[in-house]
Amino acid sequence: MKENNLKIKKRGDDGNKVISLRISVELLHKLDAIAKETNYSRNELINLILEHNIDHIEIEP
Repeated sequence: MKENNLKIKKRGDDGNKVISLRISVELLHKLDAIAKETNYSRNELINLILEHNIDHIEIEP
């Protein structure tokens, strides 16, 4: 293969999974406001928020 060839992976092979998410309109507006202020995409913000909080969830018995 030549060195100048474009190498791409098949979509979905990046370790991520596309999902559907249902949230309230109010929460969506808040998320979009933060996205606009910070220049992050909605997707990037959701991932940052989940990564930050996933280890701080306490499940009550």
